[in-house]
Amino acid sequence: CLALARVYGEDEEKCYFAGLMHDVCKEIPAEKQREMVIKSRLAVSDSELSSKPLWHAVAGAWYIEHELGITDRDIINAVRFHTIARAGMTRIEEIVYLGDLVSADRTFKDVKKMRKLAYTDINKAMLEALKYSIMSVLEKGGYIPRYTGEAYNQYAFLCSNKEK
Repeated sequence: CLALARVYGEDEEKCYFAGLMHDVCKEIPAEKQREMVIKSRLAVSDSELSSKPLWHAVAGAWYIEHELGITDRDIINAVRFHTIARAGMTRIEEIVYLGDLVSADRTFKDVKKMRKLAYTDINKAMLEALKYSIMSVLEKGGYIPRYTGEAYNQYAFLCSNKEK
């Protein structure tokens, strides 16, 4: 996240901290994560509630706000939406979303192409990342969260208008 923050002129400290915190609740037992999701009172779709791998993002947002006292909405939302994205993401949210997807430990087929794109065209990178994410979920027979669909549509629109 730090390198992407530098490329896009974002607050390095905020991006670094959000990057560190994005998986803060990932290793907590699933039932505890679910309790935190319910306690958070954040808008969580049925498709998110039905997918355990997404719970840690909502739980993490709640945790950093209520247990660590973080009040910066950019950081809270970067943690909250690092798994599903959303329309209207701030640049910091985009950086954390992409930073997670293209991190050094990722080995999916087009990760090198995705890494290059993340450093050259953030909107196109978001569109490609969302396509990848949506296809991965569909291949497993999962549900696409509403926020993800809205994000995809936004970046598809942004990228199609850029090409005109």
